[in-house]
Amino acid sequence: MTEYQSKRAVVSRPPYQLYMAFVDMRNFLQYLPEDKRQDVTADYDSLHATVQGFNIGVRVTTRLPYSRISLADDGAPFRFNVDFFFDAAGGDPDKTEFHINVAADLNFMMKMLIGGKIKEALDKIVDGMVAASEGRMPEGFDPSMFKDMHV
Repeated sequence: MTEYQSKRAVVSRPPYQLYMAFVDMRNFLQYLPEDKRQDVTADYDSLHATVQGFNIGVRVTTRLPYSRISLADDGAPFRFNVDFFFDAAGGDPDKTEFHINVAADLNFMMKMLIGGKIKEALDKIVDGMVAASEGRMPEGFDPSMFKDMHV
């Protein structure tokens, strides 16, 4: 398995708020463009999508309240794990050190095609979380993911 780690960044929200946004796979449906939702199904523990003819699924394997959520492939064309970390940031209860780790079993061709883009995508997610928590919206980022959070 090849491992990819995102950057670590401080999100201006308490760990429990970020954790709750990620804990239920159905929450992710609201972040999708309307025209993509018909290709995605979700329940509390899993999310499945058809992307360019491939069925890809994830299932929650671990929930450590307000600290970590782990996902594993569930019907994807290759094995992978994703870990989301929500760590208290330097003693400030209103801030979270957030980062993502991915381990993927990619063959040589897949590593060449998408390996470099995985870390880039992970860093973009982290940057988006930081920007949204501070009221800044990066290009292409949907602020609605924070609509239920109180500032």
